Amino acid sequence: MKSRFKPDRGLTSRMVVTSFLLGLLYVGFVALLIALTKSAVLAVVIAGGMLFAQYWFSDRIALYAMRGRIVSPEEAPQLHGVIDRLCALADMPKPRVAIADVDLPNAFATGRNPDKAVVCVTTGILRRLDTDELEGVLAHELSHVAHRDVAVMTIASFLGVLAGLITRFGLYGGLGGGRGRDQNTAVIVLTIVLVSAAVYAISFLLTRALSRYRELAADRAGAMLTGRPSALASALTKISGDIARIPSRDLRQAEAFNAFFFAPAISGKGVSLSSLFSTHPPLEKRLDRLGVLSRELGEQA
Repeated sequence: MKSRFKPDRGLTSRMVVTSFLLGLLYVGFVALLIALTKSAVLAVVIAGGMLFAQYWFSDRIALYAMRGRIVSPEEAPQLHGVIDRLCALADMPKPRVAIADVDLPNAFATGRNPDKAVVCVTTGILRRLDTDELEGVLAHELSHVAHRDVAVMTIASFLGVLAGLITRFGLYGGLGGGRGRDQNTAVIVLTIVLVSAAVYAISFLLTRALSRYRELAADRAGAMLTGRPSALASALTKISGDIARIPSRDLRQAEAFNAFFFAPAISGKGVSLSSLFSTHPPLEKRLDRLGVLSRELGEQA
């Protein structure tokens, strides 16, 4: 079902290319491991089952990990009201609505398709944002659902785990045949370690590049839907500033969700790391893009 969110050809092409490259990467990796050791077959079967479970139950897994729960319109009338207006404006199915009882101000969307999607906000973000800012954040998250990049990121992010999992099976699964082949075994182990490290590094960079672009695409799509880029920029500024004051221990607990969050759960120190390793574009870049869009739309301050 199409929505009024304008298709983003740049995002679509990047999702296709990233998926294709990751697919080639892992087909070659698995083929090599199967040639080297029979243990890889079992690893592939188990990893495939895990990937299927994560894809099929991604919404439940994410909510459980973030201590989120589905809320009814009676429990959260304001939140439901904002999402109802945005879904009507975008002409898209309304996702389930959830709240996570954590102080970290953030939001994320999950689910394998628009009909099974969930948009979750934290109690921390509800306390900090006004209605216009919250609307901007939710429009951003709904664009992820409409563009279906949530499902692509779920699969792409999981594939990075596959290299390590298969390597463990290779190392501890009796590869190489027997004890009399110590030299051959050492060569096989070294080959698997080096290849798996390369596969992980390449997949890591591919998924990070896709993640950064999809955030910029969602910023633009969400701001276009509401017609108020300044409200989204205000929300970004406020959330990023408050996240910097969250204790590092709490941020580390949420790091696994950074690729899906509206704003990354990192302290100010993390911003200095290379952009190659970031799940989100720099805050300044997102604000600059929204400023340009605001001028294009003729929005008044």
